[in-house]
Amino acid sequence: MEQKTFINKAEASGIIAFDLLQYKPAIEIVELDIKDHLFMGMIVKEKEFKESIAAVDFSVYNEKAVGIICSTDAIIPPWAFMILMDKLFPYVVYADLNNAETILLDLWKRRLMYADLKSYKNQKVVVRARTDHDPSLYLLAAGLLKPWVKSLMYGEIGMPKVIFKT
Repeated sequence: MEQKTFINKAEASGIIAFDLLQYKPAIEIVELDIKDHLFMGMIVKEKEFKESIAAVDFSVYNEKAVGIICSTDAIIPPWAFMILMDKLFPYVVYADLNNAETILLDLWKRRLMYADLKSYKNQKVVVRARTDHDPSLYLLAAGLLKPWVKSLMYGEIGMPKVIFKT
């Protein structure tokens, strides 16, 4: 009886997968709502604001990324954010005036921009498709990979959609 050899066409294609998930930050991201430190949740009164901030144990933000938000339509003067950063600085890895979702996306993009992509030089690369990733990550990945790769695809190794070939 003849023995049949199976060839893994996906493996034989020489296509390398680029998974955006590998660059997702693992840091915990939390939100700090300024509203809780405002007079009546709406007004920044300097003395009361400083006292309220002084009473906070900022060590709970140790080794975290913090999104500073205000869940009310209060007008916050810039010095209030500076006071917050003064207190957060010894603990946080990152802080910004954004919600947690936006901060995650910003940090994710930053990790991609600083990634070493030399191993993809002159390779056939497919960026793995994931429905839960923000489209801006794919835009950034395409721009970062284009100067390095021989061909760029989207999807999975077995059935990629060709974006470009050189």
